[in-house]
Amino acid sequence: MSTRKTKKSLRANDPQAQREAELYQTPLPSRELVLQLLSDQGVPLSADQIYVLLDISHDERDIFNRRLGAMERDGQLMRNRKGAFCLPDKIHLIAGTVFGHTDGYGFLVPDDKTKNPEDIFLGPKEMTMVMHGDRAMVRLAGVDRKGRPEGKLVEVLERANKTLVGRVIRAQGVTIVAAEDKRISQDVLIPYHLDMDAQVGQIVTVELTEYPSSHSSPMGKIVEILGNYADSGMEIEIALRKHHLPHQFNPAAVKQAEDFPRTVQAKDYKGRKDLRDLALITIDGETARDFDDAVFAEPQGKGWRLVVAIADVSFYVQPGDALDKEAYDRGNSVYFPRRVIPMLPEALSNGLCSLNPDVERLCMVCDMQIDGQGVVKQYQFYPSVMLSKARMTYTKVAALLQGEDPALSEEYAWLLPHVQNLNSLFRLMLTQREKRGAVEFESTETMMVFNDNGKIDKIVPVVRNDAHKLIEECMLAANVCAADFLLKNEQTCLFRIHEGPTPEKLEALRLFMGEFGFGVGGGENPSAKDYAKLMQRIKARPDAQLLQTVMLRSMQQAVYSPDNVGHFGLAYEAYTHFTSPIRRYPDLLVHRAIKAVVEGKRYQAKDWHQLGVHCSMTERRADDATRDVTNWLKCFYMQDKVGEVFSGTVAGVTSFGLFVALDEVYVEGLLHVTDLGNDYFIHDKARHEMVGERTGVRYRLGDRLTVKVVRVDLETSRIDFTLVAAAEGAADVQGGLSDEGAAVVSTKGRATKSAGLNAPVKTAPAAWAKAAAPKTAAPKSAAKSTSVKAAAAGAKSARRQDDQPATGKAAVGKPRSAKDKGRHSAQKNKGKPKAKAR
Repeated sequence: MSTRKTKKSLRANDPQAQREAELYQTPLPSRELVLQLLSDQGVPLSADQIYVLLDISHDERDIFNRRLGAMERDGQLMRNRKGAFCLPDKIHLIAGTVFGHTDGYGFLVPDDKTKNPEDIFLGPKEMTMVMHGDRAMVRLAGVDRKGRPEGKLVEVLERANKTLVGRVIRAQGVTIVAAEDKRISQDVLIPYHLDMDAQVGQIVTVELTEYPSSHSSPMGKIVEILGNYADSGMEIEIALRKHHLPHQFNPAAVKQAEDFPRTVQAKDYKGRKDLRDLALITIDGETARDFDDAVFAEPQGKGWRLVVAIADVSFYVQPGDALDKEAYDRGNSVYFPRRVIPMLPEALSNGLCSLNPDVERLCMVCDMQIDGQGVVKQYQFYPSVMLSKARMTYTKVAALLQGEDPALSEEYAWLLPHVQNLNSLFRLMLTQREKRGAVEFESTETMMVFNDNGKIDKIVPVVRNDAHKLIEECMLAANVCAADFLLKNEQTCLFRIHEGPTPEKLEALRLFMGEFGFGVGGGENPSAKDYAKLMQRIKARPDAQLLQTVMLRSMQQAVYSPDNVGHFGLAYEAYTHFTSPIRRYPDLLVHRAIKAVVEGKRYQAKDWHQLGVHCSMTERRADDATRDVTNWLKCFYMQDKVGEVFSGTVAGVTSFGLFVALDEVYVEGLLHVTDLGNDYFIHDKARHEMVGERTGVRYRLGDRLTVKVVRVDLETSRIDFTLVAAAEGAADVQGGLSDEGAAVVSTKGRATKSAGLNAPVKTAPAAWAKAAAPKTAAPKSAAKSTSVKAAAAGAKSARRQDDQPATGKAAVGKPRSAKDKGRHSAQKNKGKPKAKAR
């Protein structure tokens, strides 16, 4: 056999040849074939050797080199010192993403969690060469003193930070910028001629010109001066840049959006069903401006007809055009207090694609037939043209249904029968939700009310009325039909998946619930119905909020994926997002997929798995950015409340203290472990509590406390509390305050007597305490921390007190005996939390 024939046979046997042919006009050998080649050869190969073995022609080499470079960035390949390509696994290297920590160390989260399930600790020395978010290759170098796998940096695969936002500092004539993202611990040096004359304390955007190495700090140039820290709206400007949120539209995308006619054209009706006479209405919040869904219901025989019309964004945004690229980069709209960063330009999001009243709009319709039990029996999808008959709000619809406002009822007398039809159907569908066993968690959502200066005037709870729930059920029904339609037609799309609890989380939940006499049904694979049954049993208990929170934290995060595994929380076998294409890119993809099936075609995206990862990332990015802004605004709101006393509930328990949610102002802050009483406190992660080693005093998730606001720091978004007493509720004050000022309390029969001030306090040193902050300080639901920064700053405060483990008047200045020192050393090692940065 000749060499030429061998080369052709290798390329001809590419396992992904069909995929490559569908994606590229001139298909190249796939990544899989390159990896197979290197594995079969068993030795590193130069680029020239790969060219020969895979029959890469001279004209193909430039584009093939780009593929090899992409494989390097993704950690699939790496070059050795001679420039030859080799497989990382063969030389025992692990690729992953770096997550920095405020104390200067970090972790590498491996790309392949099946091969490397544990995150790899990177010490401060290794972190001098990388920044948070970078992709890197490391080699295992043993374990650290906490038993975690430790790595040594081998190569930086990809730099995540091209720019960063930070504060200008000058020291000894040198200008530096300290990043607002505290996970980036390196300060950026700014040459004197590249500082744009920025003043000390100003917030600026820096473009990095040199990245950190083992011998030098990062360097950059200031490209934008945002202003002073306390300027109105600065918190949003910082969050946009800190989280790298795209917030300025590409001119080409804006032009494309504005070039569309302002109204629907008659030629666009072709192939669409005319629903302009149907009484479709929109129901949204008072401040909403983009209306992407409209609903209509009517009795039909013994059942109902439900029509859900969704703006046909896919008609205007075509794959690969400027608008599509912009929508992909953003992934979703971001809703800050008082400001929205839309996924699409305003000409579309608030104009042509918004289902405004009394104007014709193009839409995609899910038309459902529902029986008398509330079960969807048939459905169909079709493109349509509609005309919304009214723009209604949740408040107005709820008032109409209650009939308590005669003037409103008279104004919307023509609409009332339609609203009542929707409500009757909603009640039927609600019974199916209960039968299905969807998990219903009760939580308090809040809304900020701003004054004329753009700052918070007050924070008020938002009550979900029947109108909210009505629209929610209609949207759920349409989303389920969309998932079912795509599955039946074998069209790939992005599903919204929510997996059940991991074995570790399930075991922890059963251990915790067992202490209260409850079990979790379902064996090793509990269903949503098992969770729902447990919720029914606990909802009447006074500690229901505690038990519900623990149940919620046992569940995983919902993500987007082309692999349908069902939605655990909603108890659906298949679920996707179809109803919000104006503000979510996955919904736009689902519309394209449905429309393709309706037209007898197939919709093929380049890489559905990559799309799912990207859309899940943009969703988390938006959540992180809005959380930062909300926390800063709450800190600003609390500035004039220092010294005031509030009642609150323990919303989070960490190794460094308790996060307490205040009742009246809906703000959370940190009650540091050093303020819990004079004792050694041990964090029991499984039981969500802190336990005093000597006194037995316990502080558990859901306990009621009375605290005083002692410090508010805008720069770190940190609110600090001190303990005044245990409040009524979960903790009943029996003895009031002792002579030493420590509360004597009893919590649900537990021994919770607070220690006097003579006992030493067990608290992890600052670095250990802060190590746990990123993981625990930002729980998923009701217990949202004021900020991860609050934990770090709280630990810094402890460190400033000369790293003394004892606090309180009795501890200050006391010399320790040799025995005490030995005990402190032993306890120090015992109490270190094991944490991973996220």
